[in-house]
Amino acid sequence: MDQEASRSHDHFGHENWDHQLKLAVAWNRVDIARSEIFTDERQWKPSELHPVMTAALISNKPEFVKLFLENGVQLKELVTWDTLLYLYQNLDPSCLFHSKLQKVLAEEPERPVCAPPAPRVQMHHVAQVLRELLGDFTQPLYPRPRTGDRPRLLLPVPNIKLNVQGVSLRSLYKRSPGHVAFTMDPVRDLLIWAIIQNRRELAEIIWAQSQDCIAAALACSKILKELSKEEEDTDSLEEMLALADEYEHRAIGVFTECHRKDEDRAQKLLTRVSEAWGKTTCLQLALEAKDMKFVSHGGVQAFLTKVWWGQLCVDNGLWRVIVCMLAFPLLYTGLISFRERRLQAGPGLPRVRAFFNAPVVIFHLNILSYFAFLCLFAYVLMVDFQPTPSCCEYLIYFWLFSLVCEELRQLFCDPDEFGLMKMALLYFSDFWNKLDIGAILLFIAGLTCRLIPALLYPGRIILSLDFIMFCLRLMHIFTISKTLGPKIIIVKRMMKDVFFFLFLLAVWVVSFGVAKQAILIHNESRVDWIFRGVVYQSYLTIFGQMPAYIDGVNFSLDQCSPNGTDPYKPKCPESDAVRHEPAFPEWLTVILLCLYLLFTNILLLNLLIAMFNYTFQQVQEHTDQIWKFQRHDLIEEYQGRPPAPPPFILLSHLHLFIKRVVLKIPARRRKQLKSKLEKNEEAALLSWEIYLKESYLQNQQYQQKQRPEQKIQDIGNKVSTMVDLLEMESLKRSGSMEQRLASLEEQEFLCSGRSKNHGEPRWAVTHHLPAAQVAQTSRALHWVMKALRDGGFGSEEGIPAPAPQKASEGQDLEPDGRQEEEDVGDTHHVNARHLLYPNSHVTRFPVPNEKVPWETAFLIYDPPFYTDDRKDRGLVDPVGNALEPLSGISYNAVDGPIDRRSFHGAYVVQDGLPLNPMGRTGLRGRGSLCCFGPNHTLQPVITRWRRNQGGAICRKSIKKMLEVLVVKHSLSEHWALPGGSREPGDILPRKLKQVLRREFWSSFQNLLTQGTEVYRGYVDDPRNTDNAWIETVAVSIHFSDQSDMDLKRLNSHLHACDPGMSVRWQVVDRRIPLYANHKTILQKVATLYGAFY
Repeated sequence: MDQEASRSHDHFGHENWDHQLKLAVAWNRVDIARSEIFTDERQWKPSELHPVMTAALISNKPEFVKLFLENGVQLKELVTWDTLLYLYQNLDPSCLFHSKLQKVLAEEPERPVCAPPAPRVQMHHVAQVLRELLGDFTQPLYPRPRTGDRPRLLLPVPNIKLNVQGVSLRSLYKRSPGHVAFTMDPVRDLLIWAIIQNRRELAEIIWAQSQDCIAAALACSKILKELSKEEEDTDSLEEMLALADEYEHRAIGVFTECHRKDEDRAQKLLTRVSEAWGKTTCLQLALEAKDMKFVSHGGVQAFLTKVWWGQLCVDNGLWRVIVCMLAFPLLYTGLISFRERRLQAGPGLPRVRAFFNAPVVIFHLNILSYFAFLCLFAYVLMVDFQPTPSCCEYLIYFWLFSLVCEELRQLFCDPDEFGLMKMALLYFSDFWNKLDIGAILLFIAGLTCRLIPALLYPGRIILSLDFIMFCLRLMHIFTISKTLGPKIIIVKRMMKDVFFFLFLLAVWVVSFGVAKQAILIHNESRVDWIFRGVVYQSYLTIFGQMPAYIDGVNFSLDQCSPNGTDPYKPKCPESDAVRHEPAFPEWLTVILLCLYLLFTNILLLNLLIAMFNYTFQQVQEHTDQIWKFQRHDLIEEYQGRPPAPPPFILLSHLHLFIKRVVLKIPARRRKQLKSKLEKNEEAALLSWEIYLKESYLQNQQYQQKQRPEQKIQDIGNKVSTMVDLLEMESLKRSGSMEQRLASLEEQEFLCSGRSKNHGEPRWAVTHHLPAAQVAQTSRALHWVMKALRDGGFGSEEGIPAPAPQKASEGQDLEPDGRQEEEDVGDTHHVNARHLLYPNSHVTRFPVPNEKVPWETAFLIYDPPFYTDDRKDRGLVDPVGNALEPLSGISYNAVDGPIDRRSFHGAYVVQDGLPLNPMGRTGLRGRGSLCCFGPNHTLQPVITRWRRNQGGAICRKSIKKMLEVLVVKHSLSEHWALPGGSREPGDILPRKLKQVLRREFWSSFQNLLTQGTEVYRGYVDDPRNTDNAWIETVAVSIHFSDQSDMDLKRLNSHLHACDPGMSVRWQVVDRRIPLYANHKTILQKVATLYGAFY
């Protein structure tokens, strides 16, 4: 009976906790859940939180989602196939994805009556809508069920209901054991579900848990941009575009971290085929989403440049390439350098093959070929166009046939197996391909007319017009140029302005032309002369060619035809047949002409110039990004193009025809733009990406904390909390005091037998707070307010001054009775006086600026004593404040292996303990430092010049820019110089040894001896105390030449032995996330070399 009662009680308690948590979720009280439910009293299993986690997801409560993740919920265990299906069945009806899904369901064929029932929404329906959003280049994310499979829904009969915003949540997670259908990537599935509903905070939490984070961010950007095209609500549209831009920046941020760490592995992330995102790549997702900022990133552009140059080194001059194209035997002289050593030092044939297979060489060969084709075409049209085609003309036909074959190859070549329809859509979506097809069709039409003797001249006219189209094709060739490419983009945008401008201009031209023709000419029946009078002459008038007879001055019957019978003369205007003078109202036609010129020449033309100016300024800001984005298309085109130029390209086409059609050899995927990695390599690459994603998120959090608005908000919250605590403490003390006084009054009344109104009671007591505590609290608050004013967070106005205190309450007075005035400047250590001692719960005694020097009297100064019990007790001074263990220490001398001499001369030893030469810190003892007195450290400042891709030194504000080697522990928010304390007898600091391989230690010691000392002395460190402080020697090691062998060896030997330690080259800037005392040293180094800081 007792056991049954106990089990019943446990079950009742479990149900009660569940009920309380469901209520907290329903009321959205995450504060209550944190403080009252998730306590030590109740230990939650992750599986018990799955139902409420699903409810929080559906009701869009990100704070609860974050709370459940903190308490052990794993998304990979939460998101099963049935859970995901349930989430999509409970989509927000107002979201656009829900309506698109309903359209897909409406197109679904009806199921037979005998078929088993199945849920209306299936995952292959979701996959169909997602493929419309992501693009046809992706594979479906969720497979369609096979015909023989019975639709299976593993949802049990509802037994627990949780109503959250009208949604009835069933217990999805009580399944039969061993029968759980997990998806390929649960985090991806949940991220997509949040993104399609435009839930920013929820998607941010889930993306932080994602594995393939760069591809996930780019896919989210693509989905949001596609949804925004169909969104009718303006506010939702702007939110979607803002969220898409945010995810593009996240992809850029993570990729920047990856590229900064390892360029080769970062480029693998670009071209890796992601199975989770429809077998596409990050680069393809960015291109389809038109994420120009991502594609224009330096790392992506470096990869495209690498593809553009093929096996050649990117630093080869273009003139070398052209010279070797014209005289390829020069390849054997070493004029061209290759990336691979086997090509550089190997036999000549592979070198020639690698040279002519490089896209940059193929491109320039095609340019030379195309210019030769245009020259030959122009020669035939102007000089050698005979009734019977000449040899040059036959060569043009053969040349054009090779161009046609190349266009057919681009249309039907499908290495990625997209299908003919998809390839056709991709081909005709390019404007330049449309221009090629138009030029070829026009050439065929001209050739057909040219071969018919009666249509020889019309054929020549058509071919002449076709020559114009072939010349326009040159604009596409010049898009690769960094100078001409952006200008071509601007011209294309301005063509749109001209197109819309012509509509406005046509209104004025036609209205003026019809009115002028009707007033001057009576019943003109010739259509060609009507067009001349209405449109042609009106258009020329804009450019200053005035129409004849409009003002009646140059009227002459000899220059016109009275009846309109002469086909070469216009019909005469209305005139007096007797006097041979014009009869039309000259004043009216002149007024119409003036108004027409006023509106067209002054208004419309200036409007066109203003439109051009606006377009130029708008496009010019993003021209570089647009050019870099469009550069990819040209690189991809020539990367897969046969090496031989037209007309020799027919040999490549013949070879391709034999391989594909005759021998049935399938097309190979272009490895440089899409690569399939092995499972082990892919897993290692994704783990590396996750690690750098965490680093990116930490940097984002640090930057968020460093914003002035966030700092002010944090300080305001802390001050509010402090005020609330003081008020509560005051209320508690006053209530307790009143109770004690009442009790004493009652006792005195009972003992003495007289009322308290009949005189003074004998027990009169005056209660005061301890004087030292009041004085300490008052001065602490006064110091905080002054620090805020000095930091620029407010003015002295509106800040209440602390109330004056009596001398009996502990006020520190000067001998003459006046309080010492505060020093406005802060020339003393600041970090060493932080109230909270790092990595401990110890609070320092507040020390105002004017009380820092030991020479200044500070009567109430009573700092606590703190000495950390370190694990490395080998060469650590004793723990505790007893003087006997410390009596054997020799200060101001070399004490065994420890040097206790200070760089600032002899320091004072008082009561057996040394005094900090820089003054009071508010804490006695050794703190977390090793030794009493000075703790000597070494800070190597390793720098090099920051260079661009071309090897030139980067500059900012005219000054050169430095890069410094910094390290960071995973638990720290700041980067630091690779220095610190040293083991006795060692030269290199421990932190530096953790990022350098052992075989390079001796070489680096030589670099240290050759370095330049930039600082020697005291360090304002938060770990300093009254009796222990840090002194350092900062040595600058600068590599001015990027080809320095020591620098190359240093980079090759950088290796973080500790997995929690990171190392990188960081650009030197005053905003660098570095410790404050390290920033001071770095500023001295920048000043030493005249670099930017």
